[in-house]
Order: sequence, then C-alpha cells, then structure tokens
Amino acid sequence: MATFRKRNGKWQARVTRKGYDTLCKTFESKKDAQYWARGIESEIDKGAYKNLRYAQKITFKELVERYINEVSPSMRGAAADIYRLRALTTRSISKLSMTSLTPSKLAQYRDQRLKVIAPNTMLRELAYFSCVINHAKREWGLNIDNPVAMIKKPPVPDGRTRILSNEEKERIIFECLKSRQEKCNVWVPAIIEFALATAMRRGEITSLLWRNVDINKRTAFLPITKNGHCRHVPLSNTAIKILNELPRTESERVFPVNEVSLSTAFYRYSRLAGVPNVRFHDLRHTAITAMSGKLTNVIELSSVTGHRSLSMLKRYIHLNIEELAKKLDD
Repeated sequence: MATFRKRNGKWQARVTRKGYDTLCKTFESKKDAQYWARGIESEIDKGAYKNLRYAQKITFKELVERYINEVSPSMRGAAADIYRLRALTTRSISKLSMTSLTPSKLAQYRDQRLKVIAPNTMLRELAYFSCVINHAKREWGLNIDNPVAMIKKPPVPDGRTRILSNEEKERIIFECLKSRQEKCNVWVPAIIEFALATAMRRGEITSLLWRNVDINKRTAFLPITKNGHCRHVPLSNTAIKILNELPRTESERVFPVNEVSLSTAFYRYSRLAGVPNVRFHDLRHTAITAMSGKLTNVIELSSVTGHRSLSMLKRYIHLNIEELAKKLDD
C-alpha cells in the first residue's frame, strides 16, 4: 500500500508491498506523489516493476571488480580473463552507473574502440561486458536489461589461416636457442616442437602434468580442456623424444611456464626471427593441417585435436589447393 506524509514543505510517498523493498520518493506536491505511487503499484501488480536501486548506485567498474574477486578465480583461464577485465576498468565507460550504461553509450564506446582495435577484439570485449552483467543479473540482483544484447555487433572476421613453413619454425626456434640463458627460453623451443607434434593448445601444454603422461602407452591425458571435455592425446615418436629430453624439475608440470610468459616469448622471438603475423595458436593450425594429410579419417583427427564438431575442425585445416588438384589426376 502507499502512504503519504508532508515533511519540510514537501510530500513523501512510501510504497510498501510484501516481497519488495520499501520504496520512498519526495515530491513538491501531493498530487505528484500520488501519481508516482500509483505507477509503482501498477507495475508491481503487472509483474513489470524493476527495482533499479542497486543498478543506480553501482558502476560497471565496481561490478567488474566484484566479478574478479568472486567469480574469476574459479574459472579456467582466470589469469587471462582477469587481465582483460582489469583493462576494461581503465576505460571511461566503466565509471558509469549501470542505469547510465545504456545501449547508446555502449554503441558509442564500440565505435570509438573500433578505430584502434580489430573487430574480433571488440567482440571479445563485448563478451566480457555481457558475461559480467548477466552474472550480476542472475546472482547479485542487478535488475536491468543487458545493453550488449541491444547493440549491433561488429561483423565476425574470417578465421586465421596462418600456417608456418618449416623455415619459419626453424628461424623462431633458432632465436629461442640463442637466448637460452633466460629461464623461460629453456622450455620454449621444446614447447614449440611439442605443440607442432601434438596440436595441443597453449593452456593444455602449460598445464600438462607428468603423472598424466604415459611414455610406454604414448599418451597424454588432459583432464580439463577448452570445451570442458577430457581427452587422451596420442604421442608420436617425435613427441616422446621431446619429453624424454626434457630436464626434470621439482614441479609436477611437464613445462613449468605460464601461458602469458610463453606467448610473450613466442611473440618476441618470432619478431627477432623476421616471421611476421604469427601467434602461438597458429602452431595448432599448422599441426592440424599437417596431421590431416596423415589422418584422413575425420573421427581419428578430431580425437587427436579435441574438436567436437566438423565445422570447428574445418577452421583449423588449411589444405593446399595445388595438392588437391594433383589428387584429382590420380
């Protein structure tokens, strides 16, 4: 029910309903107070009322910081996610309250960012916005519509098709070996070779434990992967040779290097080697393309790579059209 009282020459309206927070607002006239109260009660009766109190007093930055503290640590890839989320908190848009973070404000932010970052990076940023807001809606009582769902997304760019040649691989490894005095680079050349021999992802390699490697059966067990499913990776003679030649440390990890350090080292030495436009993940593309020439059965190939669908697997196989033309003549 609604009650009204006069205080200091103004009218205060108070709406009280079971199951809802008590709502109060002050007006110049009793008529305005009654109009507001009737509107709130009508929305409650229709089930359309949204309590925006929490959304009005919290900024997106505060929401992200809470997400980093309470949610991110329990997720796979937490380090990379936290790094990107903290970057979002440095943007001016993060200072807006959640009721001020409208679709139009987010669209303006999108247009400004697209002047300096690639569409794919923008899509990732919007995904972080959406993830944080949706979690806050489900768990923390944030009662707003997700503005990310209401704006136009940049067109999805074509997937990368970068395949390293044997010469490029050798040049990068050579640069790594030149700087082996740096702690990380004791492992980087072996990791590069292992990635090419197994098609494993960066995180799968850096989290691989010795207890999950069976040299005799030539398998590596991955209890957690990107798609949430475990898998066994068959190890070629080349992969076994790499593992047997590795130095042993007190760490349970086969390659005691974190993901960020690995990517940084790979980026640095690929540039020193004069190999442009290459990322560590391109090693997976290169390996899968090479394996597709040996494992022509799609089921066998997907068992190695861990892909759950043919469409995703196809994104990683970059066939040589000239070689296909020769096969047509056979």
